[in-house]
Amino acid sequence: MTIKPLIKALTEAGIGPRRRMAESIKQGQVAVNGRTAESFNHPVNTEEDAVSLSGRQVQLKPDEPIYLMLNKPEGLVSTVSDEKGRPTVLDILPPEHRKHRLYPVGRLDKDTAGLLLLTNDGDLTYRLTHPKFEYEKEYLVQMDGRLKAGEIRTLERGIRLDDGITQPARIKPVASAPLFQYSIVIHEGRKRQVRRIFESLGHYPLALKRVRMGGLKLGALKEGQTRRLRPEEIRDLLAGH
Repeated sequence: MTIKPLIKALTEAGIGPRRRMAESIKQGQVAVNGRTAESFNHPVNTEEDAVSLSGRQVQLKPDEPIYLMLNKPEGLVSTVSDEKGRPTVLDILPPEHRKHRLYPVGRLDKDTAGLLLLTNDGDLTYRLTHPKFEYEKEYLVQMDGRLKAGEIRTLERGIRLDDGITQPARIKPVASAPLFQYSIVIHEGRKRQVRRIFESLGHYPLALKRVRMGGLKLGALKEGQTRRLRPEEIRDLLAGH
């Protein structure tokens, strides 16, 4: 017999990210054995209990955990589906991965390329996206012109945006990546954050590419291609590295 908190059982079932499952519980859309669940930690026997979401039965036995790295091209939205009918990252996955219920870990803006993780592991998604874990994200920036020393210091102290002051960033010039002038490291997940902080200084990025999440690096993976994470990479991510 396996007993798990309801929120954990739902996210491990691979039907959606932890935040969406939490919102579904708060809105009374989740039932256990026919009764509306009122707590994230409601105990669930994954072998015997019947759990439903919006009236539909949930298969609690999770698929095999899959951890996939994608080098996302520009122009794709990092969602499972798009109400505007735009192409999503799932559209370019190899056929053998499309049958699995994979979800992007966080979001990468439509006009930003680079490293995007897709998985059916809700715990890893939560760990990588919740602000309290402070996973670093590194981007390469192609921009118009160069930053002044004072502008770099402003970014390193934190800059005021319309949704508050950003956490300090680390920024340095790069010479090893053609077309890109700077590397910037942040550990927040605000919408379009990198683009917005440069625009607030009067600079407009021509291209952005995410090359690292925590200790996981994009490396030589070609644009549009995917690969499964190696066991040691998965262990490091789960351990917070």
